[in-house]
Amino acid sequence: MRDVKEKEADADPAEASAGGFRATRDAHRTEIVEDYVELVAELIETMGEARPVDIAARMGVTQPTVAKNLARLMRDGYVTRERYRSVFLTEEGAALARACRERHRIVVEFLLILGLDPETAEQDAEGIEHHVSEATLARFRAFIDERATPVQSAATSRATRS
Repeated sequence: MRDVKEKEADADPAEASAGGFRATRDAHRTEIVEDYVELVAELIETMGEARPVDIAARMGVTQPTVAKNLARLMRDGYVTRERYRSVFLTEEGAALARACRERHRIVVEFLLILGLDPETAEQDAEGIEHHVSEATLARFRAFIDERATPVQSAATSRATRS
């Protein structure tokens, strides 16, 4: 049986390129959803609630933009809310928020190990986290684990629990 790399080598270069662009477009479609559920979870944890006005302020967008995106999140089953009330994550929304936070944490840790300052690592992770494949994320994790000292591992463990 031929190995996957041999099959990829025989693939049409145009199709391979199109596949990469398709993956990027798919990631762009989910970015807003991921950013919103991640922020809602953070606001609930830090402020006790996630109000649309706070979401707008943190995202740097208008309240009508937040209302439109919250309607989409409600339609897709990620959040619940009543008019003029706080936003709450559904089980599906909470699971997505946890996964996004973990992906973000891994990317930030990887960038910090590479020597970036914390502010740049956080900013860059915001974009990278939406486009990184599971295979690449697994390599980031392995790279982090190979370089973690027992003190770093304990500090990371404490940071992810809080």
